[in-house]
Amino acid sequence: MKPKQIIISILAVLFAFPLMGTFAQQAPNSGSIEVITTFDYPGTGNLTLPQKINERGDVVGEFIDSNGVTRAFVRFSDGSFSDPIVDPNDTVGFTEGRGINNSRTVCGDYASSDGNNHGFFLSGGTFTEYAVPGAVSTTVLGINDVADFTGSFSYGGGIFQGFVSVGGTITSFSVPGGALQTLAYEINNSTQMVVGYYIDSSGIVHGYFRDANGALHFPIDPSGSTATILFGLNNRNWVVGRYADSSGVTHGLFFVPPNSFTTFDYPGSTFTSLNGINAQGFICGRYTDASGIAHGFIARVTGTPPTKEAGTEMKPYNSPSLATPLNPSPSAWGGAMPAR
Repeated sequence: MKPKQIIISILAVLFAFPLMGTFAQQAPNSGSIEVITTFDYPGTGNLTLPQKINERGDVVGEFIDSNGVTRAFVRFSDGSFSDPIVDPNDTVGFTEGRGINNSRTVCGDYASSDGNNHGFFLSGGTFTEYAVPGAVSTTVLGINDVADFTGSFSYGGGIFQGFVSVGGTITSFSVPGGALQTLAYEINNSTQMVVGYYIDSSGIVHGYFRDANGALHFPIDPSGSTATILFGLNNRNWVVGRYADSSGVTHGLFFVPPNSFTTFDYPGSTFTSLNGINAQGFICGRYTDASGIAHGFIARVTGTPPTKEAGTEMKPYNSPSLATPLNPSPSAWGGAMPAR
């Protein structure tokens, strides 16, 4: 397929954010997570869902307009926005921006009329389509600075396994013990650590991480969690995500392996999600207001990372090494779309 192009205005700017509306949640004798600013993709009624942040302070994400159409975007570090990003093959109004690296290569997915998702990369205004060999559905969820990437794929029925591409070698993996789905959301530069979530045989969502040796560590659940999702990490192996509790409140989550957590809640909101973190400790996330509108925000970690002990212990599992090639055999699992 011949690559198609769009033009995105790239601005050379300093990594700086306006210090407006700042507030912090602090753990004693450690540090804090401090919100710097909130933002919305321009347009009346848009829901804003940031996904990842690079070292330059650029944020990739998606917005959903009042007609339910989903488009990707980049918020540059000076606070300006790209035009809506639409994959040329998107015929149903669904293009997601999932990851961004320091060269401003964006990865993500779009939907087709058959109900499947397809991966893409966008660099210098040029789209490149991507699919795991033999898969009917592929979502690319994260990319690092040397263009290693992670995501999920399905051989049919919308059932997802995780995958990682390192140096051009693709490896698939699933959390053992009857997991129904495994999704890989991010890979860092320093240790090639991968984070994500899985759905166990009872339908419960848990976080996991995969270390540089291919070992899976799971489950990752803060005390009181009924569902945990890990979205992003940085080169210090600081991890962000969210979890839901039994009262129906969703909290932002900051995790330092192997077993330390802190909860972060945007004031007045019952839904907070931390989706991406860079090496400087800047975080992109979102919260939902009382009227159900999703807004983006940028926060930062200051001082020593605020943590507390986890409620459960993780189990290590040695998965195939990164040198093991993908074996595209059919899957018999059933499942759902990746979380946002």
